[in-house]
Amino acid sequence: MTGVATATAAETGHAIPSVNRPNVTSVGTVIWLSSELMFFAALFAIYFTLRSVTGADYWQENADTLNLPFAGANTTILVLSSLTCQLGVFAAERGDVKKLRMWFVVTFVMGAIFIGGQVTEYVELVVHEGLSLSSGPYGSAFYLTTGFHGLHVLGGLIAFLFVLARTYAARRFTHEQATTAIVVSYYWHFVDVVWIGLFATIYLIK
Repeated sequence: MTGVATATAAETGHAIPSVNRPNVTSVGTVIWLSSELMFFAALFAIYFTLRSVTGADYWQENADTLNLPFAGANTTILVLSSLTCQLGVFAAERGDVKKLRMWFVVTFVMGAIFIGGQVTEYVELVVHEGLSLSSGPYGSAFYLTTGFHGLHVLGGLIAFLFVLARTYAARRFTHEQATTAIVVSYYWHFVDVVWIGLFATIYLIK
């Protein structure tokens, strides 16, 4: 990403000189995320295919078991975590490692809350509504799409821990660490955008 540091920054943080050439790591990440987009496009295709062949009444009956207010609150937490993640990126670009740590920890906590909410929703659906992965086409579509997304969120949480660990292990905050933080933010924003599409498809377009 242009504007990423080329000089190291002290623990206290200083503004980092920008560069005018693409960063290879960032470009590679964007290409990889494009392949991930195709993966989720396939999941959307599965969802809509199953919906079209099972009938509107069946789909509506199962969709009514979902807790829209709870899912909406959980979605809000995840979407807001993109804001805190970006604030961390801005701190990384300034070389302010303390602010980077603070915002990435907040983002990690919000992402963990989202995963906890998703697990809670799964338990409620299985125990009280009888909706499981093997209960029928709707259950298969719901758990495949949301479950694979949840795994991607977990991957993002691990990435945040990796970034935080590097900042504590290194004596100085470097250009490479700033690049890593920015690349992780690309992934996290991608995961959030995908979830917005899933939320609209599963919870709103019944």
